[in-house]
Amino acid sequence: MSNILRNLKGKTVHMVGIGGISMSGLCEILLKLGINVTGSDITNSPNIEHLRQKNVSVFLKQEPSNITNQELVVYTAAMPIDHPELEAARKKGIPVIDRATLLGEIMHMYENSIAISGTHGKTTTTSMISSCLIDAGKDPTVHIGGILDSIGGTTSIGNSSYFVTEACEYKDSFLKFYPHIGVILNIETDHLDYFRDLNHIRESFSRFTDQISQDGYLIGNADDERVALLLKQTNRKSISYGLTSPKATWTARNITFDENGYAIFNVVHNKKSLIRMRLSVPGLHNVSNSLACFAVCHLLGVPATSIRDSLRKFTGTHRRFEHKGVADGIRVVDDYAHHPTEIIATLKAARSSTRGKILCVFQPHTYSRTYDLLNEFSTAFTMADKLYITDIYSASREIDTGLVHSSTLVDRINKNINNAVYISSFKDIVDQLIQDSSAGDMIITMGAGDVDKIGEMFLQEKKIPAVG
Repeated sequence: MSNILRNLKGKTVHMVGIGGISMSGLCEILLKLGINVTGSDITNSPNIEHLRQKNVSVFLKQEPSNITNQELVVYTAAMPIDHPELEAARKKGIPVIDRATLLGEIMHMYENSIAISGTHGKTTTTSMISSCLIDAGKDPTVHIGGILDSIGGTTSIGNSSYFVTEACEYKDSFLKFYPHIGVILNIETDHLDYFRDLNHIRESFSRFTDQISQDGYLIGNADDERVALLLKQTNRKSISYGLTSPKATWTARNITFDENGYAIFNVVHNKKSLIRMRLSVPGLHNVSNSLACFAVCHLLGVPATSIRDSLRKFTGTHRRFEHKGVADGIRVVDDYAHHPTEIIATLKAARSSTRGKILCVFQPHTYSRTYDLLNEFSTAFTMADKLYITDIYSASREIDTGLVHSSTLVDRINKNINNAVYISSFKDIVDQLIQDSSAGDMIITMGAGDVDKIGEMFLQEKKIPAVG
């Protein structure tokens, strides 16, 4: 156990924003280590109710009086530095650390820690790797940024030397991790509310490779030119994968797709075909994600047949091309895609799995991303037959400065594609979807906010209970 965590056994940690996906999972790990936890958030949630059943005291008001005799206070990167609970902790002399620092400390406890980074695909790839290691009897501790039904949530606590987690680049959080195996899926422009430019992002990923243990491995996507450069430059042992790179150690050949958009392909290792694979998640991007999974799990001694069997059963995590229900022959799907590259990949998967119209509802996520990637967003929706854009979702992360609005995005899209309409009200969008959709169509909601409610509202109007 790391020095920080060893000294906390039997004592109390306070978690600001405890209801979040990552924070609630970390809370469970702390409880497993014999550390008591209190927490605070602004609204109740299933995560909080779950923690309360484990005797965690959670306050639904974030105020200085919540800080009493705790030994440590942990906060998420989204919290302002002058948050009242953080200020109260500092006045009392209680140490304050962010979520990523805590996660890095937990990783120190595990000899075989695996951190999956990249602009896109982290949750799905982390879930694939975790599922394969669990099925192979490796008994890992798992911390995922999405809900995986096979582990009953976001976190699964094992009793081995294996630890699997996502490594997010936002605010350089992943530079507080020291994995034995570091995975980089891709490097693209994002989070420009923190990073200066793409070069700044690339520099951070380069520093992430330096965080990998000296005897560890960097596994990277050779199809991405920025990742390929890091694979060449690193002084760690490296393993590459890719769909197009001729030098990739792991690749896929003879790729076809079934009627659901699920890929069937040969998994090739060092130019030798190992096994025929059939996925149960759609899209070419998931072929790439599965190769990253093969690279990691093979390195850890999992047989190719075991990886194949686990991936065959893997149907994804919540909010990643998640099937929500069918009403009058209209399929409703929800996806977390909020970056142009993710949108393109998701719409390709949708196109390969439906013969009808694709009716896409998009909720832009953060003002800075919408503004900085306006040109990229304006050409990302070509595969949608009709696009409904609602208001920009930012929660408390950013202030609306008036620099960009959803209608700005609609105007830009319509200059290129002419398939978009701005509708603010979720109910009005549902009414329009009912009018525009017919049997054989797919409705897909996209975004990292609460846009998934629209699909559920549509199914309720059709008197069909949503799945999940």
